[in-house]
Amino acid sequence: MNALLLVIRVLGTLLIVLGLLFWSGNAFALLPLHMLGGMLLVLTLWSLAILAARIGEQPRLVAIALLWGVVVPILGMTQDQLVPGDAHWVIKVLHLLVGVTAIALGEVLARRALARLPARQLARAA
Repeated sequence: MNALLLVIRVLGTLLIVLGLLFWSGNAFALLPLHMLGGMLLVLTLWSLAILAARIGEQPRLVAIALLWGVVVPILGMTQDQLVPGDAHWVIKVLHLLVGVTAIALGEVLARRALARLPARQLARAA
């Protein structure tokens, strides 16, 4: 669980930095890396959701995380076709918010799941 939380944090930071570089008009050659990182973030979020469900986390929170993991790549892959022109910045901001929410969901799931584990398992996980 701790390893997945670390992956969420590292990927989240990398993806935000890359996104800011793209917004500033730089590093477009790294777009495939950004897309790969986004997919890995979604897979990590889904893994956390499944583990959290097995530990007994609220089914609603697990379902939200699983569904959010579907929304992230759909928006990411189609954002260039959505609202072209001067108003495209709205889609860029939406993409950022959807990504940050995925990171936050992973953080919440991991923290809540770790809080549910008995102290004996926490010592082993560290």
